[in-house]
Amino acid sequence: MKNDSILFIGMDTHKEFTEVAYSPDGRQHEIIHLGRVPSTKQALLKLARQFQSKYPHATLHFLYEAGPCGYWIYRLLTQQGHCCYLVAPSLIPKKPGKRVKTDKRDAIDLCRILKNNDFSPIYVPETEDEAIRDLSRARETAMKDLNDARYQLKALLLRNNIRYDGKANWSLKHLRWLTEMILPHRCQQIVLQEMIQVITERMSRLERLDNELTHQVKLWRYYPVVKAIQALRGVRLLVATGVIAELGDLSRFDTPRKLMSYVGLTPSEHSSGGSRRLGSITKCGNGRARRLLIEGAHSYRYTANVSTSLQVRQEGLPKEVIDIAWKAQLRLCKRYQRLMKRGKNYNVVVTAIAREMIAYIWAISREVVLPKIDPKLNKVRIPA
Repeated sequence: MKNDSILFIGMDTHKEFTEVAYSPDGRQHEIIHLGRVPSTKQALLKLARQFQSKYPHATLHFLYEAGPCGYWIYRLLTQQGHCCYLVAPSLIPKKPGKRVKTDKRDAIDLCRILKNNDFSPIYVPETEDEAIRDLSRARETAMKDLNDARYQLKALLLRNNIRYDGKANWSLKHLRWLTEMILPHRCQQIVLQEMIQVITERMSRLERLDNELTHQVKLWRYYPVVKAIQALRGVRLLVATGVIAELGDLSRFDTPRKLMSYVGLTPSEHSSGGSRRLGSITKCGNGRARRLLIEGAHSYRYTANVSTSLQVRQEGLPKEVIDIAWKAQLRLCKRYQRLMKRGKNYNVVVTAIAREMIAYIWAISREVVLPKIDPKLNKVRIPA
């Protein structure tokens, strides 16, 4: 084989095993189904050594689907100096009318699209970035679990026609009122006490995760970006951390329009001939980042102003960042009012504001200088 040849390897990964197919470079070579290997570190390293021994002058290129198995295979292979790519299952080309799906065929198809360069690799976050993302998602899950428990308790009280006359729900006074409540039946009293216990535990869990996330994000290499985008209205610490943890390095997007499309906030389109029809947003990409942006966009329904809490968040930030944030607030508040006066649906208006918010987040991130990653720890970077 030539010194500059490439060996293409497709892998259909699973929890217990990995199906492998490979093909040397050149049209005259067919795709060969190797078989199954265990999905362990030792087995995959042995597989790479076998390929290197059989094709000593070839560069190994691996491709597998992104899924629940995570990125550990990617990191393992790139640390050994090999090229590895991940592809989203939804972006894999499929023949119409294809009815048979097996692990063997999946591995062969992955090898084929790698050899034909007919795929778009996904972005792989750094290990630290993924850890912050996991912590941010755990906090969001804890918040959802707490709200679910609260809804169940409120439903129990509603069925028994019990109302709280105070002003603030779930305050200390409200919790004290709940603990002192006596329901007509003993079974219902047991249910009430269990629900109160669950809510108390989940409140403590949420508080612990909030404290950990606040502490850990300050040690993160993307914290300067997280701090800078908090200059925007509607973007506090949790929203800023969640957005950056989900999207990662924003510098890989050349234009804000690409970032809008990546988050799934651009309208879908069905055009033919001279007609052009725009539909609802595509909802492609990261749904959690899109949801956080939608939550932040609600704050622009009020007139533009700099509140005390926003002033605190902007302390110590460069003038360029603060100017971008104020420009964004002026534009988005006016745009919100203008769209509402035109009779647009509220959800459509908020989505439009969120779409422009991500553009200003992109602009602010360009003003922040981040520390460079050690090339020894980051051998291969895959663009979005």
